[in-house]
Amino acid sequence: MDDSAVPAPSPDLSHARGRDDIPLLETTIGQALDDTARAHPDREALVESASGRRWTWSELVQDVDLLARAFIASGVRTGDRVGIWAPNCAEWTLVQLATAKMGAVLVNINPSYRTHELAYVLDQAGISTIVVAERFRSSDYPAMVEEVRRDCPTLAQVLVIGSHAWEEFRGGAHQVSRARLTELQGRLSPTDPINIQYTSGTTGFPKGATLSHRNILNNGYFVGVGCGYTEEDVVCIPVPFYHCFGMVMGNLACVTHGACMVIPGPGFDPAATLTAVREEACTSLYGVPTMFIAMFELIDADQGFSVQDLATVRTGIMAGSLCPASVMQRLIDAGVRDMTIAYGMTETSPVSTQTSPRDPFEKKVGTVGRVGPHLEIQIVDPVTREVVPRGEPGEFCTKGYSVMLGYWEEPEKTAEVVRDGWMATGDIGVMDEQGFVEITGRIKDMVIRGGENIYPREIEEFLMSHPDVVDAQVVGVPDEKYGEELMAWLRLRAGAPRLDAEAVREFCSGRLAHYKIPRYVQVAEEFPMTVTGKIRKVELREKGEQLLRE
Repeated sequence: MDDSAVPAPSPDLSHARGRDDIPLLETTIGQALDDTARAHPDREALVESASGRRWTWSELVQDVDLLARAFIASGVRTGDRVGIWAPNCAEWTLVQLATAKMGAVLVNINPSYRTHELAYVLDQAGISTIVVAERFRSSDYPAMVEEVRRDCPTLAQVLVIGSHAWEEFRGGAHQVSRARLTELQGRLSPTDPINIQYTSGTTGFPKGATLSHRNILNNGYFVGVGCGYTEEDVVCIPVPFYHCFGMVMGNLACVTHGACMVIPGPGFDPAATLTAVREEACTSLYGVPTMFIAMFELIDADQGFSVQDLATVRTGIMAGSLCPASVMQRLIDAGVRDMTIAYGMTETSPVSTQTSPRDPFEKKVGTVGRVGPHLEIQIVDPVTREVVPRGEPGEFCTKGYSVMLGYWEEPEKTAEVVRDGWMATGDIGVMDEQGFVEITGRIKDMVIRGGENIYPREIEEFLMSHPDVVDAQVVGVPDEKYGEELMAWLRLRAGAPRLDAEAVREFCSGRLAHYKIPRYVQVAEEFPMTVTGKIRKVELREKGEQLLRE
């Protein structure tokens, strides 16, 4: 993340420590919010673009405190689990900060969950109160909660944002004095659990990564340091709050630096995002690569948007997958010269590495940066657990303040991934001589073809150098002879001629090793994605297998 990263004990091994000259924040989220409000009471803190609602820091603290007192009045106690099931909105941020103020544990619920997944999370976390939006897309949240409520004995209170009951709930705040809230807040510890985020379970049910004030407050703070945030910054956050990208890298980075949070809409929409950036003169913009690609596609479509809409943007964060060189170049050409790349996972609060605005272009598009402050990282052999030499691939592991407290009430599963304080990520990484890390894929995404270990990311990057390819995803599909073969899924630029497997193989021939050249090629209008904008490779793999059977 910074040039002052501490040298590794052995420069030949894939191990590095982050800088430690900036102190950790040894406080709670509520106290950090109060400190920022005292320092910048009249500066804007939160803007909800769709409704036009706006808060200064002093107004935000007033509303957060009211909501915290309302939770206390309704019977919520320190340590109780409060669920939130809603798309991005101002109330999401208010509930996040209010629960942190009075010590309840906020449980983020994925907006795309259906009743089966909802019931599991309500029961597994022992949620006593849930705050829900009235609806989002095809989901009628209150009706879905009622459908599963009888199977969730701990659920005592359902609060629908914007309803009459919601206003009555807020009105209950008068029963609890400000002094009582202050007293309660003063008893909280930075190491108390304050948030449960359920990881997307590719096998079985999701696991509840449990995070403390210290975990996520510091991670948000250091992400902001990496972007150079001050109270002058205005941060556009189109990424979901239910995920660390929105609530930590977005909201808590702003809280700790006094920057303004801008919510462009309930879910990602390129037009709404570009409009918010233009109207609020945002200086920072967040997204996964597919979001930035969508914004540039809209700009190119000449539908009322132009690169001038990005004129005020100085920095931001791109995460979720590597930034294509073409996208980074377009950002630089638009004047966004300080875009950073971050990498992490929910279990590590989330960020472990981040590029610096000063890093050369090739490091911004080819790596996920260097180790963050007060953290330690290493690349290990997945079998022997020995640290590998620099330049060799292995499993990326991290250690430090950011590692979760554990999976909620699942100590055995926690022990499977956290060993001696080291979080095993399941990601394949390579560390270079300067400490920059390249993530080449997931251990589970690695394709083994005829005994050769193939990392799809390298092939995807190469395919995206084709002038007609906008995005590429490579998966392994079963093959009788080699065990697995490569299938490339491509998204093409508008108006491009259709690419077939023969044309793709010709493009790759002589430039990729023969075993890395995809045998099968499919073209799609769009790729299946998670709510956070990550490509669901498992669906592409399943669809590919189905096509081969037909």
